Amino acid sequence: MSIKAAIVEKIFNHFQTIADAVTGSKTRGENMKSLIKTFLATSVLALAFAAPSHAQSALDKVVQSKKLRCGVMLDAPPAGFRDTNNEPDGYDVTYCKDMAKALGAEPIIVETPSPDRIPALVSNRIDVLISSTTPTPARALTVAFTQPYTNNIMTVITRKETGITQYSDLKSRKLGGVVGTTPEQLFKEEFAKGWQKSGATYTGYASDAESYLALQQGKVDALLMSAGVFHALSQSGQFPEFIAAGIAPLPDFGSIAVRRDDQQFLNWARMFVFHQVATGRWAEIYKKYYGDGPLPPLTAEGINF
Repeated sequence: MSIKAAIVEKIFNHFQTIADAVTGSKTRGENMKSLIKTFLATSVLALAFAAPSHAQSALDKVVQSKKLRCGVMLDAPPAGFRDTNNEPDGYDVTYCKDMAKALGAEPIIVETPSPDRIPALVSNRIDVLISSTTPTPARALTVAFTQPYTNNIMTVITRKETGITQYSDLKSRKLGGVVGTTPEQLFKEEFAKGWQKSGATYTGYASDAESYLALQQGKVDALLMSAGVFHALSQSGQFPEFIAAGIAPLPDFGSIAVRRDDQQFLNWARMFVFHQVATGRWAEIYKKYYGDGPLPPLTAEGINF
């Protein structure tokens, strides 16, 4: 017998005793007694089974299975990429490994392209999304976010010969970005405010790698990229023609995401992010992948997560 069935039986027996006491002897009417019992039984069953059944938290599943499936973009160095041995590496990959270690689980990296990040979480293909995902009100309708664990200060990236020197120069140029990202949202807002009338165009690509190639080939004149990513890209020597051309008005915090109704996992993940920062592990990982520059703030001015 299930726990719910046992509880229902116990409650029913209790109400049956009450019915016996209320109706008294046969002289007061067996029909009335039967009617009351039927009403009480129906009410108890309705209350018992109308109550919502809460799905098991992904936190419990991870602890029990000892496996943590992390959704990570592997085309966005230094946050996520494949090393020379084709193994996943990067800032987000290391965060996944640290989270798995804290849970006593094996980290399983699930490559998740940018447009598929939230769908992968919602469809239960991953347990947690660690993919430098910007928390927005629109996304929070679908998933639940921790406080930021990373902050990508966005810069304008262009080629040396374009003549672009600052963000405002973009209003009449060919622009590119990755579908579903925060920079794409910013560009769409700017187009609605008048950039489209000024001659600007925008092309969305499926990955960062495709957008870099488009900039290199002259298909677009500029992209927005985090300062840390550009630093790593510059150090790699892959795109020597790329230069930074000013700061974009876009603080791009990244948060870890879990399924929207999984409060238990969200509470634990928030504590994990706090612990990473408090112990200095966050700073260690950031400097390893983004260089020895100053650490970016993980909170906006006047906001305490």
